[in-house]
Amino acid sequence: MRYSLAFKEKAIRRILPPNDESVRSVSRDMGVTVNSLYQWLKKAKEGTLGRDGEVSPNRRGAKEKLKLLLEGKVIPAEHQGEWLRENGMHSEHLHQYEQEIREIVEEKSDKQKAETLRLKNENKELKKELQRKEKALAEMAALLTLKKKANAIWGDNEED
Repeated sequence: MRYSLAFKEKAIRRILPPNDESVRSVSRDMGVTVNSLYQWLKKAKEGTLGRDGEVSPNRRGAKEKLKLLLEGKVIPAEHQGEWLRENGMHSEHLHQYEQEIREIVEEKSDKQKAETLRLKNENKELKKELQRKEKALAEMAALLTLKKKANAIWGDNEED
């Protein structure tokens, strides 16, 4: 069963001074196993108690990485360590995020360049085809006009 961070902290506060209740009594009162309480106590001492549900720094999405990178750039150096700990990261994660975002932007830029080139070539081909069709249409219009004039001058040909 998953317990909330507040529930875990409440249990640990009962075990630690000034309350100093025994782990067994807290276990009975709160309905939590003794092993769970010892694990929570250990994690609390290590400072990693609330991190069970957190996302690993390497499994974050591009939007979240960009947001964290931008936040990290404006934080003063003396507060950056605290901010990194709050977000479950190390300073190398910021460098890694920056490189990943750069690669994403470059890849997108390359895709856009390739798409632009493809569209330019397609546009050029379509213009050529349009010119060819316009010439054919003009030629057909000229032939039709000549035929009408010839029919008006010599009359309709019985063989047609």
